[in-house]
Order: sequence, then structure tokens, then C-alpha cells
Amino acid sequence: MRIIYYQICIGRDEADIVKVYNHLKEAAIAGHPIARHNLGVVELGVGREDRAVKHWIIAANLGYDTSLKKLRECYAKGFISKEDFAAALRAHQAAVDATKSPKREEAAGCSRATNIKF
Repeated sequence: MRIIYYQICIGRDEADIVKVYNHLKEAAIAGHPIARHNLGVVELGVGREDRAVKHWIIAANLGYDTSLKKLRECYAKGFISKEDFAAALRAHQAAVDATKSPKREEAAGCSRATNIKF
């Protein structure tokens, strides 16, 4: 996680950091879960754990597994309540279940059989 923060912020001037942050915000608003997760990384890097947790909850609600892992770590450290973590876990599972379909399962089986990556 620190690697992402360093890639975004370290060695760049303030104008570049603001530009990267604004692009991440636009992508997150558009519903991109990885951008939302990375916003959480940036917020944590500047010491705003509460905002980081909010970004990760939203990304987990979109079905992003890495954000759910970060929330699990935050729960262990006491940054998030048990109720909020449980709600995020339920929303993550609902998002994952919503993407499952017989055709997707069939396509995944075919790609595994032929070693084709989508």
C-alpha cells in the first residue's frame, strides 16, 4: 500500500499531486473501484484514516476485494466499528453475487481450459 502512495506522491511537485488526486476523484465519482481504493491510500498517507476508511468502504461495496482486505486490517486496528465492517462485508458479497451468471461462469471455465486471460 505504501508503494501506491509513493508512486502517487513522492518525487512529484505539488501541482502533479493535485492533478493525480483530481483524476482519482473523477474516476472514483464515475464508479471506478480501484481509483476509490487508491484515494483511500492517499488519504491514509496524509494521516486521514477516517476518510481512507470511507473510501475503502465504498470500494468494497463495489466488490473490490483489496479494499475489503484493508477494511479487515482497519477493523483489527480499531479504525472501523464491527457494525460498519459487517455492513461492508455484506455489501461486498452482494456486489460479487450480482456479477455472477451462468454465462460468466462458462466463459471463465473456457478461459481456464485454454489459458486465455480476459
